[in-house]
Amino acid sequence: MNSYLARQPVLNRDKDTIGYELLFRDGPNNSFPDVDEEHATHRLLTDNFLSSGNSDAASGKKAFINFPYGSLINRIPLLFPKRSFIIEILETCQPDDDLLEVVQELYQAGYTLALDDFTPSPEWNRFIPFVHIIKFDLRVTPLPKAGFFIRRLKEKGSQITFLAEKVETYEEFIAAHEAGFDLFQGYFFSRPEIVRKKTLKPSALTTLRLYQEISRSEVNFAQIEKIIATDVTLSYKLLRHVNNMTYTRAKPISSFKQALVYLGEEKLRRFVTFVATSHAIEDKPESLYFLSLQRARFCEQLSQQLHSKLDCNQAFLTGLFSLLDSILDQPIEALIDQLPLDKPVQHALINRQGYLGGILRLAIAHDQADWHTIKRLCQALNVKESVVAQTHMDSIKWATVFEQTLPSKS
Repeated sequence: MNSYLARQPVLNRDKDTIGYELLFRDGPNNSFPDVDEEHATHRLLTDNFLSSGNSDAASGKKAFINFPYGSLINRIPLLFPKRSFIIEILETCQPDDDLLEVVQELYQAGYTLALDDFTPSPEWNRFIPFVHIIKFDLRVTPLPKAGFFIRRLKEKGSQITFLAEKVETYEEFIAAHEAGFDLFQGYFFSRPEIVRKKTLKPSALTTLRLYQEISRSEVNFAQIEKIIATDVTLSYKLLRHVNNMTYTRAKPISSFKQALVYLGEEKLRRFVTFVATSHAIEDKPESLYFLSLQRARFCEQLSQQLHSKLDCNQAFLTGLFSLLDSILDQPIEALIDQLPLDKPVQHALINRQGYLGGILRLAIAHDQADWHTIKRLCQALNVKESVVAQTHMDSIKWATVFEQTLPSKS
């Protein structure tokens, strides 16, 4: 599945690109589609920021994102890290008390705010102390009027940055420069260019976000509950599964919070891992899901036998995530980059290096019945082949039993 967006560079006075305005597109045609503004913003955020909080589309520079009234009132920007993007408050927003309350909240939380296509008016005056950038559309606001407004604010000591939009000629750039604008955007520099990328389907996005949380040294229960609640299918499966585990209770568990408290951190980490993995590969062979569980258990158990100081949770994640590229249809390097994994796990998954990398290679060799490699790796890891064979068999039995306890994929 592909996602599309257009981006137009934002330049400074030296014509250096400092960021990009990102614009939603629903196909390769470089024009705004016939969709609602709220829908466009939601899709743009989901396709480009949801999994990691950052967007490759901005090439590591600042991203400018349009936010209509509804998205602001519903505090959508607060779902993302404050450094993810610059919030452009669309000119179609009503400058009412509710909007002012949101703007003040975002400002105090450290987000960068811009007034898009700004037209000076008394209704917007009370918003100015809480914004960092004001954008003037030179096709709507004449340059002399914009220049007067800029000089007046700067004379009052304002630190606001002013951006000129629709700069279409060299002469307009020079005039805007002299009028006091700090940033520039328009056809004189570049027309919006289309960017196409592979995007994760919703179930895979949810899974990746859950993987991010369980990969942290301390599990954030509230964040996991919040993620689960966004996916109806996953919510159903999780509650159904935890009630299967607690069928002896007099009263069924009916909320995520109850389920999380009951499980505790370690069981929650595993519980989310299993069900989320199953959820992500509903349209893939069951063997892929089974193998990811079996490898995870193998790596965990063998790590405990080989070295008492090895973190068995790291070994478990190494085995589980060894098939992440196949599960989520993305390059392993790109996925690992979005997960807060320790360096030994990253090296094992990407380069098959380190102690964990050796254990993972041993698991893969057993899956492939590569006896020559198994013998060589056993010698390198100083472990008996009989121990590895028994661990492999135990991991298959364990994965089989656990798979039977999970809710079906239907």
